Amino acid sequence: MEKRSMITSVQDVEIRKGPWTMEEDLILINYIADHGEGVWNTLAKSAGLKRTGKSCRLRWLNYLRPDVRRGNITPEEQLLIMELHAKWGNRPKYSLNQQQ
Repeated sequence: MEKRSMITSVQDVEIRKGPWTMEEDLILINYIADHGEGVWNTLAKSAGLKRTGKSCRLRWLNYLRPDVRRGNITPEEQLLIMELHAKWGNRPKYSLNQQQ
């Protein structure tokens, strides 16, 4: 079995795949601090990252954004979850097949 390259070519632009490096994280953080969020495909190119806009968006929203909370939930949050589950169960509040 042949090993795949971590870099693929799309329209003569090298797109890096795989784990993000600390250097890439810092480039993305600093670029967003200076210019703000925007059109992610444009942001990726302008920041000089060899990543897709989707990859940059997901990295920012799920890992790098300053207000992303990490760690265990509080006892109050656990209690709220249990109360809401007891009231609503596993079903979504509105179903697509249901009349509101």
